[in-house]
Amino acid sequence: MIHRRSPVAALVTLTWLVASAAPAVSGETVFDEMRFGATTSIGDGENRESGGFPSATVFFDPFGAESATSLVEKVLRPRIHAGASIATTSSGVDQVYGGFSWSVDLTQRLFVELGIGGTVHDGNLSDGDDSDGPKLGCRLLFREYAAAGYRFDDHWNLSATIEHSSNANLCDGPNDGLTRGGLTLGYRF
Repeated sequence: MIHRRSPVAALVTLTWLVASAAPAVSGETVFDEMRFGATTSIGDGENRESGGFPSATVFFDPFGAESATSLVEKVLRPRIHAGASIATTSSGVDQVYGGFSWSVDLTQRLFVELGIGGTVHDGNLSDGDDSDGPKLGCRLLFREYAAAGYRFDDHWNLSATIEHSSNANLCDGPNDGLTRGGLTLGYRF
């Protein structure tokens, strides 16, 4: 079983790495964007987690998504994201996640974003566990999210997000899944 403090350590380590990353080239940073936010469970019944979930996510742009012009280029050149969310109660689930993200500008200020990937968590696995919270079947889950955001300027943005993680019935055992919604504040470098 994953130790309860490992996602906290991962979030602290991730934040430290992002904050101390040196520019790769003068005037250029290693990462593209950093977001901090919080979500809450929007599941129901036994799938509901109590408390909130502070999170930090970093985005990298190794494929040049920013310069993609055609739809095909935009699909083939996603940004990469990595992050963690921390539960504030014992029935919540800590996660460390990563994957690919695609953004589409609706206007100069409004955008939508989709992401897919995976997550490792410390939640309950089986129905035989008497603890509260969702039963997830296995440690590694698929994770997808959608966001709608507003850019205040070239650097700052605010996004409303919805995310879901589950095992897609590929594991033996339950698949209650995790569904959360929330807000993130982003800074683009």
